[in-house]
Amino acid sequence: MTTETIEHKLNRTGWPAGPWDKEPDKLNWTTKAGLPGMIVRNRLGALCGYVAVNPGHPLYEKDYEVPDVNVHGGLTYANACQGVICHVPEPGQPDNVWWFGFDCGHYMDYMPGMAASAARAGIPDDHELGAHYRTVPYVRREVESLAKQLADMSD
Repeated sequence: MTTETIEHKLNRTGWPAGPWDKEPDKLNWTTKAGLPGMIVRNRLGALCGYVAVNPGHPLYEKDYEVPDVNVHGGLTYANACQGVICHVPEPGQPDNVWWFGFDCGHYMDYMPGMAASAARAGIPDDHELGAHYRTVPYVRREVESLAKQLADMSD
């Protein structure tokens, strides 16, 4: 498993206390399906999950509107490495991968950065309305599920 990564650290000033306090803003690993996996926290505090496919995969350089993929909120991203959505490949692995991703910033997903902005504006916290924060373990399970689905498409 690679430990190298493109650095990503958010300014969390004003965020309420919560499970995100002990979570990183970015994680990279090789999934059980053998594909690169990644979690990145966006500026609103929501975690986003990504899986990369190599050249030769049937979905390489395709749009994110992939039928029959089941992941939190559906796929919302497809692109080559760019910015923080990139990784340092393990030895022998290609660096020209194509990332597919999803986000946990949908209806009833709690985003601590958004909550901080709402608090400054005097708007009630989404937790009071029943929104749920999607933790790193939750998003990691979703990334692993997405990786298996994508790997199965290349068989």
